[in-house]
Amino acid sequence: MSATAAPATADQAGKPKEAKKNRLSGGFFRFVLTRFLLIIPTVFILVTVVFFVMRATGDPISAALGGRLTPQELQARIHAAGYDKPLIVQYFEYLGNLLHGNLGTTMTDNQPVVSILARYGSATFELAFLALIVALVVGIGLGRVAARRRDHAADAGIRTFAILCYATPVFFLGLILKLIFAIWLNALPASGRSSLTTEMQFSRLVSPTGFYIIDALQLGDMNVLADVLRHAVLPALALGLLTAGVFIRLVRTNVISTFNSGYVEAARSRGVSEKRLLNKHAWRPALIPIITVMGMQIAMMLAGAVLTETTFEWKGLGFMLSQYLKARDFVAVQGIVILIAIIVAVVNFIVDVIAALIDPRVRY
Repeated sequence: MSATAAPATADQAGKPKEAKKNRLSGGFFRFVLTRFLLIIPTVFILVTVVFFVMRATGDPISAALGGRLTPQELQARIHAAGYDKPLIVQYFEYLGNLLHGNLGTTMTDNQPVVSILARYGSATFELAFLALIVALVVGIGLGRVAARRRDHAADAGIRTFAILCYATPVFFLGLILKLIFAIWLNALPASGRSSLTTEMQFSRLVSPTGFYIIDALQLGDMNVLADVLRHAVLPALALGLLTAGVFIRLVRTNVISTFNSGYVEAARSRGVSEKRLLNKHAWRPALIPIITVMGMQIAMMLAGAVLTETTFEWKGLGFMLSQYLKARDFVAVQGIVILIAIIVAVVNFIVDVIAALIDPRVRY
């Protein structure tokens, strides 16, 4: 009797696990595939909008070189580049070039746009990564403290700090940081990614990555690494604190909301400590909206990189974008904007997948 019942019990125990696994694999991978396929129309729409907006003031050659060339030379350049063709023909030719990885050539310095992206993209990604670390450490740390100390002096002070971070323009915050730490205290560099000595050290590398922290580790010189990090502190703080203000308010609001939920009250009634309630019961559900918003904040961070890099002369895509805008080099501007749009679309896809892994309800 017992021998017969044992396999049946094992089968019954195994069926829910198998059903759960099937639901996880089917629903999850369907969700991932759907979100991934949505990247294609998103990028296509952004490419289309950028193309026609850039052409709203005329062809790129006239915009960049008008007044510098004679009318005959200007017309010859326009004809050679194909900008005298109907706009719809130019559009489809541009899409064809994009599919082959050709983003065109800059008007002002005659360089392939792809090489500009490869040369300066690493600087922007490095800055965004460091700023994201600042935003997460400051935003999540202070947000949790504010939630635990709700309606106390610490909570009021942190909320005020969050509002100031979010409301202060990034270029103004950058100037304030430079004034305090670079001029008054003379503790940190005011601009650039590294000193001249470090740049000379990097020139010895056979295969530099463009990510200065990684290149410094390749050299194995801690002085070079320290120099790179010192130059990165102020730009990362200026850009990271802008996003940290959003994270502080978001973490505080969501943690307080989960603290008031029924299952947390039930755990509290069993004598569970407030610290354990925060770490084990309230934190994970509160994490879902934070991860979701993180994708949008990374997009804002890339937009803020333009002003941050200009303020600190951090030569990345944001800095080059400002320079090409001044020169009205719309071919270069178009390539940089499209790359940033693709990055934002991919980051949002990754954020959606992470949110779905944490909370299966996101998939439905």
